[in-house]
Amino acid sequence: MVPVIQALASFPNIESRVCVTGQHREMLDQVLDFFEVKPDFDLQLMQQGQSLASLTARLIEGIDKVLEQERPDVVLVHGDTATTLGASLAAFYRKVPIGHVEAGLRTGDLYSPWPEEMNRRVTDTLTSWYFAPTEESCRNLYAEKIDPSRIFITGNSVVDTLLLAVDKLEKNAGLRGEMEQSFSFIRPDARMILVTGHRRENFGDKFASFCNGLLKLAQRYPDVDIVYPVHLNPNVRKPVFELLSRVSNIHLIEPQEYLPFVYLMNRCHLIITDSGGIQEEAPALGKPVLVTRDTTERPEALAAGVARLVGTEAENIVRCASELLDDAMVYANMSQAHSPYGDGSAGRRIASILASLPQLRHEMATEASLVAAG
Repeated sequence: MVPVIQALASFPNIESRVCVTGQHREMLDQVLDFFEVKPDFDLQLMQQGQSLASLTARLIEGIDKVLEQERPDVVLVHGDTATTLGASLAAFYRKVPIGHVEAGLRTGDLYSPWPEEMNRRVTDTLTSWYFAPTEESCRNLYAEKIDPSRIFITGNSVVDTLLLAVDKLEKNAGLRGEMEQSFSFIRPDARMILVTGHRRENFGDKFASFCNGLLKLAQRYPDVDIVYPVHLNPNVRKPVFELLSRVSNIHLIEPQEYLPFVYLMNRCHLIITDSGGIQEEAPALGKPVLVTRDTTERPEALAAGVARLVGTEAENIVRCASELLDDAMVYANMSQAHSPYGDGSAGRRIASILASLPQLRHEMATEASLVAAG
């Protein structure tokens, strides 16, 4: 949401307020500091061992208090997190219109990814204005009989944020040097594979198979460094450390803040991940992506040939990664720097659309208020 927040600031008759719930706390704080965004409301709602039900209840109640105080004209939400769902329900209960950034993504399977597919479907049921990142996501909304006049293809602001961060790294030699020093364990002449994994639907046997794939890959390619920032969830850490901690060319590190992770994405040869956002970010950097899921709500990357759906079977992960490591032509075809998810201007487009909406023009004569929930 950073590019949207920045763009809204350029409209003098729009007053925006930023509300964060504390989801992904470590990454959140670093990104807010890096981009100099000061939340007006920091609800700090996350708890250890929380259930999705208890979290959703706290989100609705916490955000409702903000809406009661601010009485905004629009609530903006992004993506498919629990925060997105909670903010959308709270806004709906107060009859406040919702603008959904990254609207229209679908896998068609309510339980994959779980619960994100449900989160975004329910959010889009409640939304007034849909900021779809691609034509494909726009078509999904058309198929659900959404009023076309309320749908706007804008690109995804995630790409805007990535390009801002890469630009800072490229222009700041001191900052770049800090990153290089932090990751000096990566051999200078080694190709590096960046790995992430955290999806709930992969916990258990699927995650063990995923780890075995990484183990076999490391054994087959001792000259390749595998860097894995390990999610804090015990369902992730237990199998990862049990199966991979004693392999010399697999580097298990703590979850990374936003800028170091951008550095790793820019530095790597390819990425193995179950992340949705990385499927959008990596193509903009020309990095092939192997997606360790059975479904994806981002088919554009598959169609563009910059990502491949490989699942969690160990042999399939090894086979597909080996093709990219061994066959220069296969790698070249997947590493074209092309992002189907935007050109870096999504934030400006979204802010301009909001400022021009007929439904808000009467408010703009005085002052329109928006709450951006993240």
